[in-house]
Amino acid sequence: MTAPSATPVRCLTGACIAGTLGLLLYRLTGAIAYSFASHAVSTHNQLIYSLTVAVRTLVVGLCTLGTGVFSIIGVGLVALSIQILWQRWVQPSQD
Repeated sequence: MTAPSATPVRCLTGACIAGTLGLLLYRLTGAIAYSFASHAVSTHNQLIYSLTVAVRTLVVGLCTLGTGVFSIIGVGLVALSIQILWQRWVQPSQD
């Protein structure tokens, strides 16, 4: 079974999906960071404070990583669709 070929429509559809996920993750990251910034850690135990800071950093970092990955995928798919259209324009099909 062969893989479906890349077309500009498929690339742009994938770019819209990836861009939407990137935008949603961006908003989620901002909401999480705001929530963490507005709610300070209220403990006097150094171990609990350190673990809380580490978990908060991990959560914000993972959301930021997801935002970056989906955004780069969206940009790459738009660039791929432009490349495919350019190749079709420069080299018309030889029927």
